[in-house]
Amino acid sequence: MDSPPAKSWSIHSRPEIIAKYKILERVGSGAYSDVYRAIRLSDKLTVALKEVHDYQSGFREIEALQALHSCPNVVVLHEYFWREDEDAVLVLEFLTTDLATVIRSAKKREGGIGRGEVKRWMLQILSGVDACHRNMVVHRDLKPSNLLIGDNGMLKLADFGQARILLEPGYVPDDENPEPYAQSTPSQCQAGYRVQEHGTMSKEEYFRVLDEVKAKELDKETSVPDGDTSCLATCTTSDIEDDILKGSYSYEAEEGGDNRNGALTSCVGTRWFRAPELLYGSTDYGLEIDLWSLGCIFAELLTLEPLFPGTADIDQLSRIISVLGNLTEEVWPGCVKLPDYRIISFNKVENPVGIEACLRNRSPNEVSLVKKLICYDPARRATTMELLQDKYFNEEPLPVPLSELHIPPTKDTSSDSPGGWQEYEDMGTDSDFDDFARVNTTTTSTGSYIQFS
Repeated sequence: MDSPPAKSWSIHSRPEIIAKYKILERVGSGAYSDVYRAIRLSDKLTVALKEVHDYQSGFREIEALQALHSCPNVVVLHEYFWREDEDAVLVLEFLTTDLATVIRSAKKREGGIGRGEVKRWMLQILSGVDACHRNMVVHRDLKPSNLLIGDNGMLKLADFGQARILLEPGYVPDDENPEPYAQSTPSQCQAGYRVQEHGTMSKEEYFRVLDEVKAKELDKETSVPDGDTSCLATCTTSDIEDDILKGSYSYEAEEGGDNRNGALTSCVGTRWFRAPELLYGSTDYGLEIDLWSLGCIFAELLTLEPLFPGTADIDQLSRIISVLGNLTEEVWPGCVKLPDYRIISFNKVENPVGIEACLRNRSPNEVSLVKKLICYDPARRATTMELLQDKYFNEEPLPVPLSELHIPPTKDTSSDSPGGWQEYEDMGTDSDFDDFARVNTTTTSTGSYIQFS
């Protein structure tokens, strides 16, 4: 293995860390973070030390994990180290594998993933995302490799570096560039789970709160903005200067971000799991983008294949349209207001194949569950609370206990990226138009219009 960059090993020279932890080996590496397996000296507990090289990602992950402290299906943040002149180091619980590895392992096993196992995985994922949404946390990068799994079968959401907390109106950060805050005792998630377990919040109240987010009446500011540069990923002509087909439309953190006034960025997530509103450049979205990602994950659990494995952003949209049909006002009122809706157009799809064709040999209730999430109109996507109560989970075969889940003995380490602690390959690479036979570009007084066929 090639030697890692010098900076990635700076964790070894930090006395406050090595005084408490014995660092064993690096288990993941990416552009913005490195993950190490370590032993806590006080009690010999195995932990993951995540060194985050990007300020915004580090701050967001700490902020979200503190808000979700004690949620059973969210990875535990034990503590963190952060000084002004050094990278943040998060001390997380160490989990041995992830859902992406479970799916790869199931492909090699006769029978794949049993129906009762699928339900148990789905319920755990739903419980984790429900905890996020009850606390107004939108994850923005849900995918199998960010769903970590312990030896006991417990699944936990991880990698909150792109998460945002949607706060109440009127919240104003104390400083546009706040310093990393002192560690505190989180309580939001504990309260959220008391609501779920003891029923002190009615279903009507739960939907009222979610409706507020859907109506975009919340002031989407958090204590740290994403940045103020424009996003190239959506092919907006004002962003890519004169040549509409020029440039590399990647989703690197420095290329796009939520602006200083709290507006969100469309440059989030991993392509195969990215909601269509993001692909059309929306910066006015809420929790619903996570729900679309859930639909993609659930479909992959059922088929062991990705639902929309796009090779580029335009190809991603093309695959979605081939299944759901063209995006129109009839299926999503207001879609014409999406920033890139009038810039990118596809030929009329006369006979979309439908979700059923993507889920062959699956039960009607399995297909119905995915269809409740994979739909254009964000307001029509089922909430996590609705899905947790879905009849699908109460029909035979019932969800198996954790002890009966098939857990791969070791995690696939073919990838060095630390998302979970790894990433899918070829999902977030540069956009291009090579897959299309014909690209028609028309210049107007307000910009350029692209039609693909």
